[in-house]
Amino acid sequence: MKSEEQQHPQYHKDREIVNILLTEKDTPYNLAELARLKIRYRGFPGARDIQEDLEKVLQKWELTEKQLYEKTRAIHSQGKAYKRQNNEQEDWF
Repeated sequence: MKSEEQQHPQYHKDREIVNILLTEKDTPYNLAELARLKIRYRGFPGARDIQEDLEKVLQKWELTEKQLYEKTRAIHSQGKAYKRQNNEQEDWF
């Protein structure tokens, strides 16, 4: 019996982010976004295309998941993951 695939409530917004990650470099912001999405979709019963593309981004940037989390922990410890350039305000405000 096939399990029911679920639609994630943030799918469309996340799909746009993943499409950008597939074309860009591993900046601190992009690394933080990749890690955030890897955690969001870990074990999620659906959005297989996003999960597969997140793996492609990891491979493109030549990182393991463990290395990704090590890098993003360092980025977050400096409080710089979501800072705008030339501005101290964080993006999500």
